[in-house]
Amino acid sequence: MNWKSLFAGAAAGFAAGFAVKQILNESGQPSPEKVLSNVKNFVKKDGKIYGAWILMKPEAYEKFNLDYTVYKGGITRHIDGSQEQFEFVADAETGTVLDLIPKS
Repeated sequence: MNWKSLFAGAAAGFAAGFAVKQILNESGQPSPEKVLSNVKNFVKKDGKIYGAWILMKPEAYEKFNLDYTVYKGGITRHIDGSQEQFEFVADAETGTVLDLIPKS
């Protein structure tokens, strides 16, 4: 076995592994961090965000007799000099905001 064959095989294996990883990342569920980023982009249209959090473990959730796997979290923003807090429920499979609940 010569070195050229060894390196060619290693390079092909690395390239195949990288391609599989990219495909799985694109077709898989978004990470909690990605979901939180989507929610922050949705909420910051109306005011500056000062804090946000998300539970890392997805939970079961029902809305309109439909079952979802969701991430729950919260956001604090300032708008017109006052602070607003929200809790959110976002679909774990798509990152879509299902509920945005104002807290007093």
